[in-house]
Amino acid sequence: MKGQELKRRIRPGEALSAVKVLLRDKEDTAQVFRIVEALAGNSYYRHFRRFAGSEGGRRILASRSNLLDRLRDRERLARCPKGSLGQQYLAFVYGEGLSAEGLVEASEEGGVRTFVDPDVALFRNRMRDSHDLYHVVTGYGRDGLGEICVLTFGNAQFHNHGIGFLLLLGLLKSRREHPGLPVLGPMIEAWRRGRAAKNFPEIQWEELLDRPLEEVRASLSLAPAPRYRRAEPESKRIEVEFQVRRELAMQRQRDLEPA
Repeated sequence: MKGQELKRRIRPGEALSAVKVLLRDKEDTAQVFRIVEALAGNSYYRHFRRFAGSEGGRRILASRSNLLDRLRDRERLARCPKGSLGQQYLAFVYGEGLSAEGLVEASEEGGVRTFVDPDVALFRNRMRDSHDLYHVVTGYGRDGLGEICVLTFGNAQFHNHGIGFLLLLGLLKSRREHPGLPVLGPMIEAWRRGRAAKNFPEIQWEELLDRPLEEVRASLSLAPAPRYRRAEPESKRIEVEFQVRRELAMQRQRDLEPA
């Protein structure tokens, strides 16, 4: 039966070790992949079966389209019309010094295994490579609350125990460190948006890159996110302060290293 290699046992000890590292540095994306993989159980198997049985999933599997190749082609993305999904993705990812390959590197460092079945490999790779597209389409930023909301949105569509655990951790940590920042309301809003929208894993994003972003959002039945929008300025302020402190700490560490 297709997708059998996605079945796995839950490994709480491995997840706990990764959590300890992640709490020291929330930018260590490899630990996120370790936690999700350790706690996923049969989540990916169930969602692969749903994907492979859907009309959109069958089209993607038949086309063998490599989403990563499209997303790392900066010249092609730069030719996308102004205001299009592709143009907004280019600005979101490459405008902040990131790259489409960044999640690939983090997943490999996080121990995400390769798959023998080409259909399974294509499915898992698209799940990884579309993360920043989710950010752009949903409107959630790279601030801490934005990351929590985009993961909540995704988990409303394809539940994964590992992501659920990360969300609980993020909620508790945010409430402890930033009690004035509303988090639960935007998370509930993100969950409802995810449940109401079309199933993202079944979307052939390659066909939408040239379309206006607002048109894409409407076609995917995406509702607005007013609760996140109200909290976004404060969340971004917190994120800037965190990045400044992190850079200063890294600089001090470099200064202590022998020449």
